[in-house]
Amino acid sequence: MPGKTIDPGLLGFDFDGVIADTAESFIRLACEEHGYCGILREEITNFEVEQCLDIPKKTADAIFTSLQLDSIGTGLKPMPGAVEVIGELTEKNTVTVITARSLAAPVHDWLAHVFPPSTLPGIKVIAMGEHDSKSHHIQQQQLQYFIDDRAETCVQLSRCGINPIVFDQPWNENRHQLPVVRSWQDIRSLCL
Repeated sequence: MPGKTIDPGLLGFDFDGVIADTAESFIRLACEEHGYCGILREEITNFEVEQCLDIPKKTADAIFTSLQLDSIGTGLKPMPGAVEVIGELTEKNTVTVITARSLAAPVHDWLAHVFPPSTLPGIKVIAMGEHDSKSHHIQQQQLQYFIDDRAETCVQLSRCGINPIVFDQPWNENRHQLPVVRSWQDIRSLCL
């Protein structure tokens, strides 16, 4: 981890799995809408969930599509502490969210639904539509650090000279040798 406090204006964030608790929603929707019940977060040991769960790729894709298109209607929740810490960070600088989602509107709608109105002007969202070109967008925004839950993305960012920080999730364990945060309280301690 960096030995100094990170300016929030130099730190970017992934959305799903870092700000939004996408795993909770995936598990809930898999059961409620598709009958795949009893899935535990700890069982999601691969970013490609169909490789570690007994669930068809078509079903997994349908769940993720519904989450992306209607984050509010699917009941997507924030990660514990995300709303409070992002609110504190926006008091110091703009918070940049760079998501692999292709549409920014559902993210903006969800942020407006979950965050207090006073926080929203301090959040910038960039929807890029794929995982593997984040480095370009991060560099374009002149960010030096980026927090993501996808280990492969973080390894790629490291190769591009960006300082990645992995948000600890079961699907990224033992897949990297990079700095890790385990909670939004850890992120707070990096920045405030």
